[in-house]
Amino acid sequence: MDQKTLMTQVEGKMKNVIETYKRDLASLRAGRATPLLLERVVVDYYGIPTPINQVASIGVSPPRTLVVQPWDKNLVVNIEKAIQKSDLGAMPVNDGSVVRVTIPPLSGDRRRELIKTLRKDSEAQKVLIRNIRRSAMDEIKQAEKDREISEDLSRRIQDRVQKLTDEYIKLVDEITSTKEAEVMEV
Repeated sequence: MDQKTLMTQVEGKMKNVIETYKRDLASLRAGRATPLLLERVVVDYYGIPTPINQVASIGVSPPRTLVVQPWDKNLVVNIEKAIQKSDLGAMPVNDGSVVRVTIPPLSGDRRRELIKTLRKDSEAQKVLIRNIRRSAMDEIKQAEKDREISEDLSRRIQDRVQKLTDEYIKLVDEITSTKEAEVMEV
């Protein structure tokens, strides 16, 4: 058992959990306009479902308006329909060449609902990180049992895996609290 390889794999898996979590949170509507809100919107591009960012440029007009400018003017209506069908909760306005999407402010109830969802997602990410730790610990214990590594080395590696786990769980908490503050911002 190569401890460097194991630690690299564990850290890589934990980084993937964090990156996925950040990407998911970026598309969570928090009352402010960001192009990432439209990341999951798919437009009918001549019969082919295509992500909106591949057929248009998306800009922000402060404080709460997204401006979607298609590269092909014939797509304006399709973009408008795709945004209407999305779960964004905002109505797009088509002016013939661009689509403007004003993001409405969140109600107090909606903010509390988002916080609950956010905390549930946060806990799910922590579980994923803990599962990675558990797999690594099982591998370490098996190597010790098979006498590939000494008991002392096993303890040291387990401590390193635990410290790494603690770091990534703390990172999930930090990311979550930052997003909570953004959601509660009026």
